[in-house]
Amino acid sequence: MNKDRIVGAAKQAKGAIKDEVGKVLGNPELEAEGKGDKIEGTIQNGIGRSKDALK
Repeated sequence: MNKDRIVGAAKQAKGAIKDEVGKVLGNPELEAEGKGDKIEGTIQNGIGRSKDALK
């Protein structure tokens, strides 16, 4: 497991929290930011998986 997978998973978790808090507070900007973080984390996690597969 490499750094990209760990950082990607952390971004996904942070994004999920922001998304839920945004929903609860009725803050669409925070919700959108959370969704963006989740997508960014998913991509970074995928890059890490690809790097692991190449090893």
